[in-house]
Amino acid sequence: MFNDIGPEGGELIAKALHKNTTLKYLRMTGNKIENKGGMFFAAMLQINSSLEKLDLGDCDLGMQSVIALATVLSQNQAIKGINLNRPILYGEQEESTVHLGHMLKENHCLVELHVNKHSIKNGGMQQLCNALYTNSSLRYLDVSCNKITHDGMVYLADVLKSNTTLEIIDLSFNRIENAGANYLCETLTSHNRSLKMLSVVSNNIEGEGLVALSRTMKANPVFSNLYIWGNKFDEATCVAYSDLIQGGHLKPDNTDVEPFVVDGHVHLAEVSNGLKKHYYWTPTPGEVDSPSSNAGFALVPVGQHL
Repeated sequence: MFNDIGPEGGELIAKALHKNTTLKYLRMTGNKIENKGGMFFAAMLQINSSLEKLDLGDCDLGMQSVIALATVLSQNQAIKGINLNRPILYGEQEESTVHLGHMLKENHCLVELHVNKHSIKNGGMQQLCNALYTNSSLRYLDVSCNKITHDGMVYLADVLKSNTTLEIIDLSFNRIENAGANYLCETLTSHNRSLKMLSVVSNNIEGEGLVALSRTMKANPVFSNLYIWGNKFDEATCVAYSDLIQGGHLKPDNTDVEPFVVDGHVHLAEVSNGLKKHYYWTPTPGEVDSPSSNAGFALVPVGQHL
């Protein structure tokens, strides 16, 4: 991670993996290999059949290399987890998301996909959701830090009525609002019994949507983890989540809020739990690395280090 490796270094590492049969996991996070380096990694994945996890997040990949990686992954049967966070993309056509959607239709080995900071909008979300009607392997979808609104939740809510594979969805730092939360609640209450973890941190959701999510947790015994910090809490929200936690429907380790009372009024405080709190850092020696801080990776071990 963050070792100032550039395109030339990326080329050397990628070419070394043409013949390597032992390395299972490579984390290039934060090394600016750029589009050129990304193309060498795409070429490598056409040859290497042993690498299972590849993290190219924050590597300044360009549109060409993201499309190349998506194309190669349509055929690669070894990679279980891929991180393509924060590429450098230009244009508004979401071309990369179209190719990622096609990849998900063809690939039935990929378990985990991270595409945050990808400028995905509702049209791109539709592309990904269309692929999830037939994909039977993906368990963890991370589309956090994008431009998805409540319209994108129409597509996600619909595919979740039939998809029985997805267990974790990270929607943090989008803008699904009350309407988007309600779409998801309807599906999770009446249809879906496979999704276990959902993060809607900082999505401009108000009391109506947050209370609806709390009711969904009571109705759906499989739905175990919910992260809501950064939304607009009102008193009804605070009371609902206090009741949810104290009633045993939501375990304290499975959410990022904790109730407390001041002058007879319930409030919610943030706690350091989440799907991947320790992605960029780990606790100092001697501290306990609690599974509750990396709940997504605990549930889907293939992504433990992605």
